[in-house]
Amino acid sequence: MLARAIARRMVGVAAATALSLALIVPSGPAFADAGFRNWIASFRATAVSAGVSGGVYDRAFRGISDPDPEVLQKARYQPEFTAPAWDYFDNRVHEQAVADGQALARKWKPWLDRIEQRFGVDRYTLLAIWSMESNYGETLKRTDIMRNVIRSLATLGYGDPKRAKFARSQLIAALKILQTGDIDESHLMGSWAGAMGHTQFIPTSYQTYAVDMDGNGRRDIWNSVPDALATAANLLHRNGWQPGRTWGYEVALPASGKFPSGSMSIAKWQALGVARANGKAFRNTSDRAELKLPGGREGPAFLVIKNFSVIKRYNNADKYAFAVGLLADEIAGYGGLVHDWNRPFTKLSFVEKQELQQRLAERGYYSGRFDGKIGEGSKAAIMSFQAQAGLEQDGNPSLEVLKWLRKR
Repeated sequence: MLARAIARRMVGVAAATALSLALIVPSGPAFADAGFRNWIASFRATAVSAGVSGGVYDRAFRGISDPDPEVLQKARYQPEFTAPAWDYFDNRVHEQAVADGQALARKWKPWLDRIEQRFGVDRYTLLAIWSMESNYGETLKRTDIMRNVIRSLATLGYGDPKRAKFARSQLIAALKILQTGDIDESHLMGSWAGAMGHTQFIPTSYQTYAVDMDGNGRRDIWNSVPDALATAANLLHRNGWQPGRTWGYEVALPASGKFPSGSMSIAKWQALGVARANGKAFRNTSDRAELKLPGGREGPAFLVIKNFSVIKRYNNADKYAFAVGLLADEIAGYGGLVHDWNRPFTKLSFVEKQELQQRLAERGYYSGRFDGKIGEGSKAAIMSFQAQAGLEQDGNPSLEVLKWLRKR
């Protein structure tokens, strides 16, 4: 594989490269990955030829002598199945995210006013993105999640052939961020794949869209909420956001009939019997819209317009854009879905999901955080309890399971 071939070719590096290696990475522990150290030394020339100064490179890699095994583990993890729609949305669009977003809308109102005026992107969409990307910045406080961006990207560039090209381009971009002085080495933290700051920008996107909104001379999406939200607004603005327009509408479909694929005017959809689910009028019937059913015919239906596709420039997935749009609408006070997702169980509130996790932990089934988010750890714990209680082992965070836990 490419990474291993590079490592083999570096065994006989020239004396000058060996000297660079000695300067970049001090003598490390016996278990340090020699191939990785050689890769760091080799990649220095690539970075310098791309415009990164040797001094910046050496400082960035000081103390980094082996790849991050957790980054490679996460990169190699492949989900075994596609989660149903309700599973995705329940963890992202819930009452706690709405309440936190509304509180932060009040707290940051002066800055949100300025950002809206400058970029034309509504505040509720920006708050929803902030929630989706970092739980309003709370994720940045978690040392079990945040990682050294330079080490993470170097790890992927060296040890993950599928992501090597991407990771190396991102690594060069991250080094250039250090070179600008927007952030220093000790604070250049991000996800395992290199996404950074409150609004989780990869380094090349940061270079393209980052904004110094607070005017302190640095584009600091790690510590400045105005900079982070303005950077997200700039991305949407430059990709065609239409000010004053929504992302889409929940709609009610007539009981029978087939619907065309692709987009056409909302007026034409109305002529086919499509209406807003809440009974209100569409705002602009000349807008072109596309019908989408993310949960199938048994779930809610939507007509989505241009801003929906612009949100996907942030993350190219329909589910992501729906979650942002639906959460933004609830933060704005427009209300939730009229026709909820078709779940095979009775839904829990956010607080009840926290209680579920706590009760599972008290009985030794669960050891994670009581965060109200039902991930793989929570589902495994639910299934273990269901097996012990003689229930169907579906792993769903249901009211029925919570009632059993309360009884026992």
